[in-house]
Amino acid sequence: MSAEESTVSVKTTPRANGKTHAVAAATDAPAKSVDALAEAINLRDPSLYLNRELAQLEFNFRVLAQAQDPSVPLLERMRFLCISNSNLDEFFEVQVAILRHHVAFGDAKAGPDGTSPAELLARIRARVLELVNAQYTFWNEALLPELDREGIRFIARDKWTSKQARWLQGYFQNEVLPVLSPLGLDPAHPFPRILNKSLNLAVSLEGKDAFGREGHMALLRAPRSLPRIVRLPEEVADKPYDFVFLSSILHQFVDELFPGMKVTGAYQFRVTRNSELFVDEDDVENLALALRDELRGRGFARASRIEIADTCPKPVADYLMHNFELGESDVYRLPGPVNVHRITAIYDQVERPDLKFPKFTSRLIAPIVTERSLFEAISERDILLHHPYESFGAVTELLKEAAADPAVLAIKQTLYRAGNDSPLVNSLIDAARAGKDVTVVVELRARFDEEANIGLANRLQEAGVQVVYGVVGYKTHAKVLLIVRREKAGLRRYVHLSTGNYHTVTSRFYTDFGLMTADKDIGEDAHKLFQQLSGLGPVIKLKRLLQSPFTLHKGVMEKIERETEHAKAGKSARIIAKMNALNEPSVIELLYKASIAGVQIDLIVRGACTLKPGLPGISENIRVRSIVGRFLEHSRVYWFGNDGEPELYCSSADWMERNLLRRIETCFPILDPDLAKRVFDESLANYLADNTQAWVLHADGHYERTTPGADKAHAAQQALLAKIC
Repeated sequence: MSAEESTVSVKTTPRANGKTHAVAAATDAPAKSVDALAEAINLRDPSLYLNRELAQLEFNFRVLAQAQDPSVPLLERMRFLCISNSNLDEFFEVQVAILRHHVAFGDAKAGPDGTSPAELLARIRARVLELVNAQYTFWNEALLPELDREGIRFIARDKWTSKQARWLQGYFQNEVLPVLSPLGLDPAHPFPRILNKSLNLAVSLEGKDAFGREGHMALLRAPRSLPRIVRLPEEVADKPYDFVFLSSILHQFVDELFPGMKVTGAYQFRVTRNSELFVDEDDVENLALALRDELRGRGFARASRIEIADTCPKPVADYLMHNFELGESDVYRLPGPVNVHRITAIYDQVERPDLKFPKFTSRLIAPIVTERSLFEAISERDILLHHPYESFGAVTELLKEAAADPAVLAIKQTLYRAGNDSPLVNSLIDAARAGKDVTVVVELRARFDEEANIGLANRLQEAGVQVVYGVVGYKTHAKVLLIVRREKAGLRRYVHLSTGNYHTVTSRFYTDFGLMTADKDIGEDAHKLFQQLSGLGPVIKLKRLLQSPFTLHKGVMEKIERETEHAKAGKSARIIAKMNALNEPSVIELLYKASIAGVQIDLIVRGACTLKPGLPGISENIRVRSIVGRFLEHSRVYWFGNDGEPELYCSSADWMERNLLRRIETCFPILDPDLAKRVFDESLANYLADNTQAWVLHADGHYERTTPGADKAHAAQQALLAKIC
């Protein structure tokens, strides 16, 4: 029975957590239209939405699964463990910290899923405990033994040989002790400010010090100037790669810091703090100075979590908890080093190619290989770049060529994350010094890159670059480079648009698309965009680009609605979209309506997705998958079937509320049919065929990893490496 022939009655089906969700059930009553089907269901019912924070947390389980996968090279498995650990740090620094802030000030609101803040914090803790347990079980029971078998050891204190103990004691006395500053706690020395994510030891003491003061407790911070993992030299190592945690060294020799007193215990701990910066942009005269002031206090903001050794006695844990103003539910006891994420530092020290992913060389595009002018090549035909399979060097070379070309008059670029010592920045400076008009929009509020971007802005300004800090209240997340060049026929604009950052390092392990074009309409659109960003101009009408916060959200909605109308008319209707996250309620509601109308929808969402696929009568035509592999999936691609006349867009924006409504974003069409087909084949069809690295989302929020079964195994990223590189 088709949707047009059936009617719906709304019934409720129990969920695992006891709530209900609305389900459209087909009946034999008189026929209703597809619109009536949708109207009969409350598509804003909270039960139709997954929780954003919990969905984000789930991504880390998929990352950890890569670490647990025996088919992944051993040292790469170690890195995936570290990634899941550092992701969890950021989750507490941002999502949990913000949630706690709103709860504390009484302004917390439930999201589209209706989960109350108190319930959400409890559910987050329960899931985090499961994740932490899985991480340390893998570390202790799988990774350590397997590394040991390969001659890579992290030696615990009770396993040191006498020769190793002597060497480590010398290392402690010569390298560590001189930079340590233990702090005894008494009325004259109250509990100090502990830096965010720093490694510390809580030391319990008995006896009196040289001044006759009774010892109870002292704190010892591991010096930030010292490596967290120490490699033993060949003369004392028993295996090719023997390592010792700095925390173990401090623990073993801590008594040397308190002569005449008895150390009764030493327990490592680490506190995670709120890392969001709160600046009222409407109330500051200089955003850079305001952010710089905020950055000074970031490391000592309100605590959101404390991690302590599982051997720490309750009185010590309670003492720390009290001083950090945390509750029992904010304490996480760890059966291993609290800084386990630091093990990633040994990756480059261990020269074992057999335990790492095979090296590959990104392909250079033809103009670079033949040393042909990129301007000449782009003027003939658009150039598509698919990173990391194709080298980001083409972008670097384009800007370098522009800086040196006397025909280039102006360069305009957005920078969100550029990295340190970026060759792109060097070219912008060279261009300015060569007398070209250079304007750079630097987003100072790029999370965790604020300080670097302030320094970058200062460096550019000193070279004569006109620096713009974007728009008050809206992060400039768009990735655009515009070059104005004088040619025989007059001025011509060359544009580079990208789904990813202008960052030469992350381009090696983030998947992204970049487009180089001299298309007249796109060039005019880019020019208008920069005018708006620098000149605070009015809303602009663009010919080709979609722009947040003005036309992108509306454009996506209109294209989903168009597919819905095609389906209602019995025409071919299809949507395929790839992104990092999906949580914008009005977009999800339209996707539900499209599904009810019969539109076939495939979503490739790497991280958090709050849409529930597979709900009978609502989202049974929607499928959601997540790809987790060697490279971080970062490209955003939207494809709309349009009844046989498909449209394909790449974008800097996810289908998230912040990207669509509260940021400056761009979305650009791939106009060349051959390039559009290539994007479709490489990033959509290829990923829908993945049956080894793909995870399928179910309506209850859990993910299930795909397996080839009787089919031939297909891994999307591996296929691209074989095809392109």
